[in-house]
Amino acid sequence: MEYDDLTDLDPAATLAAVEERVRARRAGEVADMLLALHWCDLHSADPQALPGAVPARRGGDRLLRIGGDGTPEVAELCFAELAIARGAGVVATENEVAAVLDLRHRMPLLWGAVRRLEVEAWVARKIAKDARRLDRDRVGIVDAAVTAAVHESPGRLIAIAEAKIIEADPELHRARLEEDAQRTGVWLSKVRPGQIVDEVTGEPATRRISAKVPTGAAIRCDENVDDLAEVIFDNTPPDAAGNRPTHAECRLAAFEMLTTDPHRAVAFLDELAAGQPADDVAPSPKRPRRPAKIVLHLTDRVLCGQDQGVARVEGLGPMLLEQLGELLDGRDLVVQPVIDLDVTKSVNGYEHPTAVKQRTLLRTLGDVFPHSTNRGVVRLDHDHATPYDPGGPPGQTGDHNDAPLTRKHHRAKTHRGYDVRQLSLGAYRWVTPHGLARMVTPSGTRKIEILRAKDGSVAGEIYPGTGLDYRPRT
Repeated sequence: MEYDDLTDLDPAATLAAVEERVRARRAGEVADMLLALHWCDLHSADPQALPGAVPARRGGDRLLRIGGDGTPEVAELCFAELAIARGAGVVATENEVAAVLDLRHRMPLLWGAVRRLEVEAWVARKIAKDARRLDRDRVGIVDAAVTAAVHESPGRLIAIAEAKIIEADPELHRARLEEDAQRTGVWLSKVRPGQIVDEVTGEPATRRISAKVPTGAAIRCDENVDDLAEVIFDNTPPDAAGNRPTHAECRLAAFEMLTTDPHRAVAFLDELAAGQPADDVAPSPKRPRRPAKIVLHLTDRVLCGQDQGVARVEGLGPMLLEQLGELLDGRDLVVQPVIDLDVTKSVNGYEHPTAVKQRTLLRTLGDVFPHSTNRGVVRLDHDHATPYDPGGPPGQTGDHNDAPLTRKHHRAKTHRGYDVRQLSLGAYRWVTPHGLARMVTPSGTRKIEILRAKDGSVAGEIYPGTGLDYRPRT
């Protein structure tokens, strides 16, 4: 059925079409999972048994069990190419395939319900993942319970699974409780792309601080904030209009005082205990100033005042220029030289210099493997897109031959026969072992078609839908 023109559909026909689309979507997801399982079956042989295999200790491929107890092992590096075909990240692909392996080999009843289109695939995968720690002989309790309730809502089905997972192995759950009690800390929220301007969840002027602490400590922390908030309220006179601060405003003031300037909080309470007015509280002792390192990405037009600009602050996301004042307040600033990305540099050694790595990461924004979601600047290998030749010409290492990759992507590229070429600064052409072709730029990953010479070698590429093609000069 075509959906470009729906004007002839009455309400009943519209609902029928919606139901059909649900079935079609579920059937498509089942087909996706079956293909993923078939890919695993095709890569179940031990790569280390192949002639000339690179040892796993040197980064070579190996069999790995990514699912739970009872699932088969699969060649670790095979998922990189599957991820490219799916237009997804390697880690996300591995996680999803692991859950599908769990369903087929550990939860056959629920897997049957998925194949009959009785339950949403994402719900089944989540349940399979949540039950992964259970031994194969215990997970059947969860399998039977959730399959008997597949017509419940997703939330109810997940709640049933959660209870049955605990019931299946109470000792395992107690161990998880003890493990969780050790994972404590305090974190500043990270901004994800789109959150700055999102109308529903966007928070452009604030950041969240979250803490994971033992229950008793959390309660005491809340009590301390509440106690100080009450004192602040009691000692804050009404404004000219007779308004008093709200309880929430006082709690925020108490939290800020306790965490950003505890000396002032102590002095504030001591002065009140001594019967002195709150206004007489002495200023807090001078705190050591902390350094600030912020990388701003600005165009020359913004710097010249020709365009309105937004500063992209690494680790924090986009910000208006006037927001930087709050960010830098109380910090010692060191101004570093401007990094001109139009400048390139090459050296005669094998290792990429720090200056080259920095410019490459500023151009690429991170990992250049197709569909990679890693946009960080740490724990990346700087690989030579064109392999380094110790006996080759000088200047092989530089901006023109630098491909940042995560270690797993680097291993897949090295040991699975990927063909990658850096076409320009920040542009990389990939051809997988089975012929999938992708172009990776700072704008993302797009599908391309390969032009080949008579001898089968790659001669260029075509960009579908654009009418453009690239053929290197001979």
